[in-house]
Amino acid sequence: MSAVTPGATPYYFIPAPSRFPASVAFGFLLIIFGASQWINGAEWASWVVLAGFVAWLFTLQQWFRQAISESERGEYNKLVDISFRWSMSWFIFSEVMFFSAFFGALYWVRLHALPNLGSIEDAVLWPDFKAVWPSVAPGYTGSPAGIVDPFATMGPWPIPTLNTAILLSSGVTVTIAHHALVANHRARAIFFMWFTVLLGIAFLGFQAYEYHHAYTELNLKLSSGAYGSTFFMLTGFHGFHVFVGMLMLLFITIRIMRGHFTPDRHFGFEGAAWYWHFVDVVWLGLYIVVYWL
Repeated sequence: MSAVTPGATPYYFIPAPSRFPASVAFGFLLIIFGASQWINGAEWASWVVLAGFVAWLFTLQQWFRQAISESERGEYNKLVDISFRWSMSWFIFSEVMFFSAFFGALYWVRLHALPNLGSIEDAVLWPDFKAVWPSVAPGYTGSPAGIVDPFATMGPWPIPTLNTAILLSSGVTVTIAHHALVANHRARAIFFMWFTVLLGIAFLGFQAYEYHHAYTELNLKLSSGAYGSTFFMLTGFHGFHVFVGMLMLLFITIRIMRGHFTPDRHFGFEGAAWYWHFVDVVWLGLYIVVYWL
């Protein structure tokens, strides 16, 4: 809770010292260290990654449990609410910058790196190179040295388009649930929140099938040149964010069922809804740039 001196009137919320940020950082340290050793062949590294995830998830469970308890005891005032809103806003902004880096990488490869490699200056080094996107065959476009196996590209039909409809529909259902909560129609809000969670699960299921299809039938992998790496980095990280957003909505739904929110005080719901709408917007850009262009 706040570390403000009793009797004083602060102008902003000052969190009290907490062990949770350090615990989360320690969990991430284990994950990153273990993953770096895992990809280099260390057999013990997978257990370090697992320990990092356990430490991270346990800390988040304890942290969120404390925050929920403090909120339900009425310890959060207007200043805390403003602090939460700014924190969520900056968090989403950091996620915008995160995806901007990957969209920027795709833009740079397609409009700058590829034309430069196909220019007449580089023809002496790679005479068989064709500056065509995507690189679909070794020796023809992006792999004169034959280090990229032939693969087929992923089109927008039918799964990506179906997933687009699913995510857009989920944005509508979570908005309906929000209006229902504001109107104090709790049963209606719960129904549409569960509907939103199921739509998120359906999206992840279709994406898992799409990845299986890409690896087994299209031979499209993370190692399939610049096309494969950008495709899986963008869609994979987005899928992870859908998973996180779905968990947020699931826990918010459970809290609504337990009567934790009121029509006037429900920022936990609003924060999760902001994040879910952000995921929707990123997917629209990804759907156009990755699957159509």
